[in-house]
Amino acid sequence: MIKKTEKKSQVSMFISLKDTLDQKHSLSILAERINWQQFEEAFSALYCVDNGRPALPIRLMVGLLILKHLRNISDESVVEQYSENVYYQYLCGQSEFVAHSPCQASESRISLARDKLVLEMFPFIPM
Repeated sequence: MIKKTEKKSQVSMFISLKDTLDQKHSLSILAERINWQQFEEAFSALYCVDNGRPALPIRLMVGLLILKHLRNISDESVVEQYSENVYYQYLCGQSEFVAHSPCQASESRISLARDKLVLEMFPFIPM
């Protein structure tokens, strides 16, 4: 006798990245504890609203900078590792996994003034 196939509901292809991660992972915890709005407010004045090339999201850029300093790696390395590490992506504000780099390494360079501002907000990040 052939066993009847059970009807199984299809799992959504669009599961949130947050739902798939270990919420006890240090980068998951950090992503939830950071006041991202504070960065939006601090950096939004540095961008022109109606002129120039569209900017990358502030959370992405700040997240890359935080990861760069936490891991003590270069701009090139943090951009390369971003496409391989879902925790990096979650920290930087992604809601779904992406298999490509968020930007060119040259675009991830943030001026020393912004570095300094971020490090003042997070003094525990090693320089």
